[in-house]
Parts: sequence; structure tokens; C-alpha cells
Amino acid sequence: MPWSASWPERRPVRVRTPRSTPAADSAVLHSRVVEERAQFWGMNGAGRELVQEIYEDVDRRDTHHAYMVRLDGEPVALFQRYEPTEDRVSYCYEVREGDIGVHLMLAPAAGRPRPGFSRTLIGSLTRFAFRDPAVLRAVAEPDASNAKALALLNRLGFVRHIEITLPEIDLPEVYLPEERAVLAFLDRPAALPPAVSHA
Repeated sequence: MPWSASWPERRPVRVRTPRSTPAADSAVLHSRVVEERAQFWGMNGAGRELVQEIYEDVDRRDTHHAYMVRLDGEPVALFQRYEPTEDRVSYCYEVREGDIGVHLMLAPAAGRPRPGFSRTLIGSLTRFAFRDPAVLRAVAEPDASNAKALALLNRLGFVRHIEITLPEIDLPEVYLPEERAVLAFLDRPAALPPAVSHA
């Protein structure tokens, strides 16, 4: 679903959040999840073919969805939504009706900074996360040692709850070791952020 916005320099841009297509997006997906900063995602040593297979498995599920966030056609973030009851985080807290789990990984910064980028992206992702009226709360569980991820969640408006230990997951598709994470929540806003625009 696309949203229109514009930067302060009045150059119109378009933020789009389509479902990721693993075959077409495999190079970008692989480059993101094998970075050292993505160690928490459990695919650091995976090859491109395996990463594609993992996201093809995600694409087949009704409970997990991956989206490639694009700005002016360029991938700027990987955003994932999932049902907490179908994820290992459900072992760490009491899932409420209306909860939705989210994962977010921003692309490495490239080129000159874009004024208003963070505000536009954050507003777009907040609207996207809560586009279903049934979603009442977003749940995140970033790596407890990843200060940048925790700072990003704070900017998104998430409230830190407690530190948790995510259990080990050993599946044919992916292996995730036991990990320390921070459980954080974002309640549905009374009013969703408007699209950023400037006359």
C-alpha cells in the first residue's frame, strides 16, 4: 500500500510498502540479513539461496509477512509483521487480543542525509502497522545489546517493558539461538500520523 509524502525541499516522493517477493528481492534480502548488525535475525552465515528459501517460507504463511519498504523505488527498510501467538515471543509474555508483532531493519545510510526522512518513514510505518482496526498494540523484541535498534524503537514511540530471554528455535528453515531481548509495546494511537506534506 503506497503513501504519498514530500520532503521539506518540496520534492514529492512516495513511500511504498509492498509484500516482499523473495525471488525478486533475494539479493537485497540477503545483503541485509547477513550484516553483522543483523546477527539477531539468525541468518548471518546463510547464502543467498537459503535466505530466499526462508523468505519463501515466510511468504507462504498466513501468520508472518515481510515487506520491502521503498522510497522513490529504492529499498530503505525491511519490515515484518507476525502473529505473536505463532512466534517464540509468546513464551515470554501473555499475548493480548489485538497484538501484532513487528520487526524492522533500516538499510545502511547512503549518500547525503535527506531532511525529514525519519519522520516520513516512521509515520508511514506506524500507519501501516495499525491499518487494520483490529490491531490494538504493536509488539517488538529487539536485541537487548543493540543500542541503535532500541533508540529507533524509542523514536517510533515504543515503551520499553522488560528484558526477556527468547527460547532457542531449531527448525529446518532457520536456527535461532536463545537470545536476550527487550520487550517493548506501542499502543494504537488515538489518531494515526498523517502523511507528511508541505505546501
